[in-house]
Amino acid sequence: MAAPSSFGREGEKAKLAYEAKLLKGFSRFEPRKLGQALVIGCSMVMVTFFLMLGPSVIPFNKFEGIMNGETRDGDPAFNQTYDLCQQKGDLSSEGHVINHLLCTRNVTEEADMKPVCDFSDMRSDICELKGNIRIRGNSSTILSEISTSQREQSWTIKPHPRKGDLTALQHVTEMSVKLSSNKEELPSCSINHTIPAIFFSAGGYMGNIFHDFTDILIPLFITSTSFRTEVQFLISNVQPWWLAKYKPYLQQLSKYEVINFNKIENVHCYPHVIVGLRKHKEMSIDPSRAPNSYSMVDFSQIMKKSYGLERQVAIKLRDNQAKKPRLLIIARKFTRSFMNIDEIVRMAEDLGYEAVVAEAKVSSNLVRFSHIVNSCDVIMGVHGAGLTNLVFLPINSVVIQIVPLGALENIAWIDFGRPAFEMKLRYLQYVISEEESTLIEQFDRDGPVFKDPGSIHRQGWLALRKIYLDHQNVRLDVNRFKSVLIQAIQFLH
Repeated sequence: MAAPSSFGREGEKAKLAYEAKLLKGFSRFEPRKLGQALVIGCSMVMVTFFLMLGPSVIPFNKFEGIMNGETRDGDPAFNQTYDLCQQKGDLSSEGHVINHLLCTRNVTEEADMKPVCDFSDMRSDICELKGNIRIRGNSSTILSEISTSQREQSWTIKPHPRKGDLTALQHVTEMSVKLSSNKEELPSCSINHTIPAIFFSAGGYMGNIFHDFTDILIPLFITSTSFRTEVQFLISNVQPWWLAKYKPYLQQLSKYEVINFNKIENVHCYPHVIVGLRKHKEMSIDPSRAPNSYSMVDFSQIMKKSYGLERQVAIKLRDNQAKKPRLLIIARKFTRSFMNIDEIVRMAEDLGYEAVVAEAKVSSNLVRFSHIVNSCDVIMGVHGAGLTNLVFLPINSVVIQIVPLGALENIAWIDFGRPAFEMKLRYLQYVISEEESTLIEQFDRDGPVFKDPGSIHRQGWLALRKIYLDHQNVRLDVNRFKSVLIQAIQFLH
């Protein structure tokens, strides 16, 4: 895969120096003696001198508190709005004269000027705006209105969390995020909203179920759950069939209508907009970074709720139990398919399974297929051939991933092994032998495809995918694989 890279440029952070000098004042008095007056006068000069040597300065970390919206109750220095470059003398309640010398932007306005876009994450870029944000349908610019005293800035962003994957990002429209005080540039609002919005692209590898989940559905869960359904989604580069397929899930995250951004022309205005989606890992959530420490268990539960899946826990086998565990064998007709599916089914049934064979396709009815998955206790499939559906399994179910030839063990673990554990599923990984791969019918067994898969990896993801994923099918050695299905049954006891 391509190395991650940033899109857009990070705007400069606003800097502010805040300094206040406190000079004690003394009330007037009538001297009785000239000497006494001289002594007091000298004392006043000395006190003033030393106070001028040590002015009171608000440290930068306290100013950061102002920028982050932290205030101290009753402290006027944290609550007032100051003019530009003016020196004022105010009489405090204690009779002190406070001089303010501020050659800066308006403090209240600067408090709202947090960094807008963050390009530091290796997986996704995010822009977050608050104020008066205007989004014109089917355009390439998102505008945030600012005052004339603030600096205009702009960033460009591809609002899709497959950062650095140039192939995927070819299908993602680049957006310009701009802070503007130009009234002529700001379009009039057609619809004013009082709720926040999340703007993102469903482009990339849309339709590939693994990428639908790892690039869109899971990042959207991370980004939106803190709003507790009080948020609206604006989606670009999306097809109507995709919206229909995942509508039950989208309705769990937002109680408002999803806006197909490329199908509207009017101007929607929001008080708070997030552009892009937060992504932690492939097919995974980092609870330490997620709102309310949400995990993949929480994501799996909301997916089950979305599609009306009631089965929460896998079967618990006991000795002499008549009920059989259900084994779902995910079949494919083309790439990464099982060439001896009937033989696998017979072997599984001999071991005591109720075997179910089903094919997961882009056009599959997700409601129907998710119910099939949820009814099973064990799922098995070749890497990347429908295993993403493990999100619908009951807790304590078993996932068996068949890893094709090509040094794909690490990729297999990252994509499905780790997520299985994070969803409280049991996991078994079976790496096929050369004799179980159809590649022996296509390539020299003494060549690099078999002897040096690293050389294929170094040619890039497209070369790797073409040989080891697109052109490889599996003929399982049922005698060799038998122990894996036995281990899965033991997990269910």
